[in-house]
Amino acid sequence: MDKKHNVLTIRMPKDLKERIEKEAEKQGVSMNQFAIYAFTREIAELETASFFQNQYANQNKREILEAFDAIMQKIPSQTTVPDWDRLDT
Repeated sequence: MDKKHNVLTIRMPKDLKERIEKEAEKQGVSMNQFAIYAFTREIAELETASFFQNQYANQNKREILEAFDAIMQKIPSQTTVPDWDRLDT
């Protein structure tokens, strides 16, 4: 067996397994591929949330927004917004 791969056996409710099978079929991938995608996406979201929580742990909302505004002020005011990026108002 390839040493780059590991096997993970998990127990889950039957209805969840059926939902995963159905979604994998709709996506045109195997259950294994779909599970890897789902796990990878969720881990990335958790890691991102953790990063931002740690990054801004000692700042209050006002400080964060002031830093954001300072960055936004560096964008030239003459910037033209492409039609595809305009908000319909």
